[in-house]
Amino acid sequence: MQFKDYYKVLGVEPGADAATIKSAYRRLAKKYHPDKSSEAGAEDRFKEINEANEVLGDPARKAEYDQLRAGGFRSGEEFRPPPGWQGGQFDFGDGPRGDFSDFFESLFGRGRGGGGRAHGPSVRRRGPDLRATLEVDLATAAEGGKQRFQVGGTRGLRTLEVRIPAGVQEGQTIRLAEQGEPGPDGAGDLLLEIHIRPHPDFEVDGRDLRHRLALAPWEAALGAQLAVPTLSGQVSLRVPSGSRSGQRLRLKGKGLPGTPAGDLYVELQIQAPPAANEADRQWYEQMQERFADFEPRRRT
Repeated sequence: MQFKDYYKVLGVEPGADAATIKSAYRRLAKKYHPDKSSEAGAEDRFKEINEANEVLGDPARKAEYDQLRAGGFRSGEEFRPPPGWQGGQFDFGDGPRGDFSDFFESLFGRGRGGGGRAHGPSVRRRGPDLRATLEVDLATAAEGGKQRFQVGGTRGLRTLEVRIPAGVQEGQTIRLAEQGEPGPDGAGDLLLEIHIRPHPDFEVDGRDLRHRLALAPWEAALGAQLAVPTLSGQVSLRVPSGSRSGQRLRLKGKGLPGTPAGDLYVELQIQAPPAANEADRQWYEQMQERFADFEPRRRT
């Protein structure tokens, strides 16, 4: 079962007010009504729009949904209701029944026909969610694994263990159900924001990695076959002749794992050897004469 972003379904921002939500619903419902629309998949789209409106158009259900969405769930991600979730039953009077997704019913129950006004879901009194940050090294972010950590709160200082999924990214949130603050109907969740520790060889950019590779001038000019580090060990990289400082070479799929996997970008940095003695200076003077027409600051 996948998480549904009802705001995206209606095409409104998460902070939209009731009037904006109502207007968006009416416009889309008119556009995709099966009796009037010739759009492909209009009936399914119409059901989806109605479902989104049943949640966002009801203040109680919207409040519960907003609390859930704030926990870091994203549209299309695999989803299961957090332990302790107690969405209430509801009915629609004489309206349609049974046309709601498994996601909707897992949160708010199944529709009960039978007239009368719709009943909002029961109000949960779970404790507040607790937020914390967790630092992991790059190897753990790439390969996954378990990590122990300490967290404080009204329940005191506790030591917990979390499973880090392979390919976790900087800023991603991991939810630990019922490990937040206590409440009358159970504890809230603990939301761990992942931070990846700096690495001596790589910079992290989403799933991509960046590595700076130092080159001697002759390696850049003539080309070279050089060893570069990756998360899975060293690989051989061909540096083409005539390479420039700042040029980037791409190693596809050598970044953090995922769908798709990230890439490793190798940035070339040319390093000139020092003129440590008179003989070295003579070599540089000869180069200066040999390449008198070379203009390093000319824009190409």
